[in-house]
Amino acid sequence: MADQKISELTDATTLTGTEQIPLVQSSTTKKATINDITNHIITVAKTTSADEVVDLDSSTYENAMMIKLTWDGASGTATYTLPDATSSNSTNRVLRFITDSTFSASTRVDITPASGQNLDGATSSYEINKAYEGIAVWSDGVEWFIVQKKA
Repeated sequence: MADQKISELTDATTLTGTEQIPLVQSSTTKKATINDITNHIITVAKTTSADEVVDLDSSTYENAMMIKLTWDGASGTATYTLPDATSSNSTNRVLRFITDSTFSASTRVDITPASGQNLDGATSSYEINKAYEGIAVWSDGVEWFIVQKKA
């Protein structure tokens, strides 16, 4: 097959997701399937409450891509501090936050940049205070940007 032109190959068929893809890591050949690779969003479900402070730079969240928030308890504000935008783990990282039906105008989460850093060019936080609201942020290795909002 290596000596055939692409136009001479048989028609391609639709992938089912179970086809094996070889990967070489160091001197070891491994295999994966399309199903292993696609839809690989690491989700963290987090129940939060008033006055809670969450440091997203902790190891608990180092691989998180989607954080689903549930509110528990009395009205108030929780603060979630974004990871250090300049760390190698944050460069080109996207974090998504979504609330469930437990949120209201009297319960909120402030998404805040790390001390001395920016979120969308400002040191102030972004407030999430309603059910089914969402935000996606991205780091360029210097600061965080809001790349999508859902309200």
